[in-house]
Order: sequence, then structure tokens, then C-alpha cells
Amino acid sequence: MTSLPTATGSFGDKPALSFPENAAPADLAVQVISQGDGALVEAGQTIDVNYLGQIWGGGIFDNSYDRGSSIQFPIGVGAVIAGWDNSLVGQPIGSRVLVSIPPHEGYGPNGMPRAGIKGTDTLVFVVDIIGAS
Repeated sequence: MTSLPTATGSFGDKPALSFPENAAPADLAVQVISQGDGALVEAGQTIDVNYLGQIWGGGIFDNSYDRGSSIQFPIGVGAVIAGWDNSLVGQPIGSRVLVSIPPHEGYGPNGMPRAGIKGTDTLVFVVDIIGAS
């Protein structure tokens, strides 16, 4: 089995990622770092999260912790990259989840040039699920 990065800190703290020597997994990989005790996130809800996004073995391209505010968006309905829809639906509120998202479930072959993401980049997110409604 492919090893995933490890994340420092606990729910609500800005994490730092350490990457293993192996290559990124070819498929979506989800690791619950700490499981919350809230209701399960359902497709069609708007979720409230803090997150850190980093390219596998590369730099951080975005994080909400430094902005000091979480973000809200619809989940499970195609409003965000497939890797988020496919990894966050079904997770309990209050969870910290690490997600490794391959290009085909991220920004696809075109990447996201303005964020420095190439079409071949695997994305790693640490997501703190604050709420859902």
C-alpha cells in the first residue's frame, strides 16, 4: 500500500505536511486523521471547512488558515473538484481528513496554472470539517 503524507497539528490548527519517499497514489486516497462526532456530511449540503492544499512533494498552493476564515461551498453536487465531492461526503462534522487527489479527480490535464498546479500534479489537502447545513 502507498504511504500518505503525515500532517502535524490537530483540528483547527494549520497543519504542516511531511511527504513519504514513494510516489503519489494513482487513485483517490482518504485518511481520517481525527474523527468528529457530528452528523455525517450529505451530498447537497453546504459545508464549512478550513483547509490546506499542497502539491504532492511540492509547495502549498492555498490554505484558509492564514486568511483567518473558513470557506463554505456545496458538496457532492459537482461545484468543487471531484476529489472533494468523493472524499468529504459521508464524513462526520468535526473530522480532520487528509485527502490525496490524483489529477483526474482534481483539475484534470489542464491543471490550474494561476495556482501553479500542473495537469500531472497530485493534490493533497488537510480539511477540517467545521459544519454542514
